[in-house]
Amino acid sequence: MARTAEKTNLTDARIAALSIPGRGWSVPAREDAVNRLRAMGLPDRRDEYWKYTRPDTLTQVTPEPAAVFENDEAPLFDGIDRVKIVFVDGVFDAEASDDLSLEGVRIERLAEANSDLHWARDLYGTLETNGQTPVARPLAALNTAFATDGMLIHVTGAASKPISIVYRHESTTSDVILHHLIKLDAGAELTVLENGPAAARFNKVMEVEVGDGASFHHVRAQGRDHERRAATHVFARLGAESTFKSFTLTVNGVMTRNDCVIELTGDDASAHVAGACVGDGAFHHDDTVFVTHDAVNCESRQVFKKVLRNGATGVFQGKILVKAGAQKTDGYQISQSLLLDEDSQFLAKPELEIYADDVACSHGSTSGAIDEDALFYLRSRGVPLAEATDMLTLSFLAEAVEEIEAETLRDEINTRMAAWLGRRRG
Repeated sequence: MARTAEKTNLTDARIAALSIPGRGWSVPAREDAVNRLRAMGLPDRRDEYWKYTRPDTLTQVTPEPAAVFENDEAPLFDGIDRVKIVFVDGVFDAEASDDLSLEGVRIERLAEANSDLHWARDLYGTLETNGQTPVARPLAALNTAFATDGMLIHVTGAASKPISIVYRHESTTSDVILHHLIKLDAGAELTVLENGPAAARFNKVMEVEVGDGASFHHVRAQGRDHERRAATHVFARLGAESTFKSFTLTVNGVMTRNDCVIELTGDDASAHVAGACVGDGAFHHDDTVFVTHDAVNCESRQVFKKVLRNGATGVFQGKILVKAGAQKTDGYQISQSLLLDEDSQFLAKPELEIYADDVACSHGSTSGAIDEDALFYLRSRGVPLAEATDMLTLSFLAEAVEEIEAETLRDEINTRMAAWLGRRRG
């Protein structure tokens, strides 16, 4: 009873500190999200899917301050032809952003889409609501209710270049809630890139509707912001013969929780979710993935690699649910950690729940130290210890990075990882 009262008080206080922005077509979905949030309550450590991660700094009314660090490295993805969209502490920066015109794609801001007949009206919050079952995700409901802005992207053809969303952090007390909505019509293609430190506290939801035969690729990098506290959610629904691929690189940050919830609802669909993270010291990183197979002959892959040292903590919670009738399912899940000292820890909870009899599903999770034989081999050939360790670290992370389909993007991520590791040696 005490826990219920505690949750209720915390939830009520958080809701009271926020307000539903604007008016128009999104208000019914926002009001519904508030009601759902009140019913489920904000998370605490006694909730099943939060037992490895303390949600306190994500749920308290006032965010913990986060210092703004100088960044002397070249901006990620700058060498790629793209449409750049910039948010500074959650506020759209028109001067820093490119023109939003792109053939086959309609790009708008959530804060400015006021038409009652807008295409997003019937989709906003829908996938997030579906993703609340069977596991409650209250921070996502909070986002749907109170998001101040975000991008609405409707893709009708094959986009000629990626859309790149850049987040910048300039205020030590910023508390940002952004909601992106992406709809790909049948046969459409789009790549979305995300990078940047975002805010002192960041709550983001991305809902992605992938139509029949459509293809969606997503690459994001969370790094160089040492005191970030973030909760991100990706909700995706896949049509027949569609493709969804998402990769996340994380470096630094005090606490990061990345949720990914995918529904394969059309036959012959494919969903790949991958992540690589490098954690050091006061670093807690949680990947929580839930993939539902609800169609025939679908494929899913979850590939997550974490490198941890100096007391860092990594968490992976991944589930594959195969519903009755989802025959010919091919589900694969692997989570591995490389612990560079005895103070770090990796906590894993892989799950399979299968109600069909013609499937090929597997999961595995391992945790271990660096390969001493490989390290000895490199050092015996004159490679210094720190450099040899970095080489083996990049090799360990390679399986996750290989999930990025575009070679130029893979090269960009590998180059940036090598630079970050090299900087840590200094």
